[in-house]
Amino acid sequence: MDFLVAIEVNWPPSNDERQKVELIAAEAARASQLAGEGVLVRLWRIPGRWANVGIWHAESATRLDEAISSLPMSPWLDVTVVPLADHPSDPGRAQA
Repeated sequence: MDFLVAIEVNWPPSNDERQKVELIAAEAARASQLAGEGVLVRLWRIPGRWANVGIWHAESATRLDEAISSLPMSPWLDVTVVPLADHPSDPGRAQA
């Protein structure tokens, strides 16, 4: 099942800057692992914000939640998830 996932990072200004740098690196490594597993399919950043939107693939909403919760920065993330279903007029279906 595919999901549209919007993530906004809410890092408190009072938090440790060194921890922030370490978590950013760990987050990139975990995202790479999730991409290699086929869970994180596409990812776009939102200019002007510490946010992104992406296409994620998981067997269920529970599995998706487990993947998102595995992100090192998960305690500071606001996440919005929209489940996606095939559309009969999708122009990409003809190409697949």
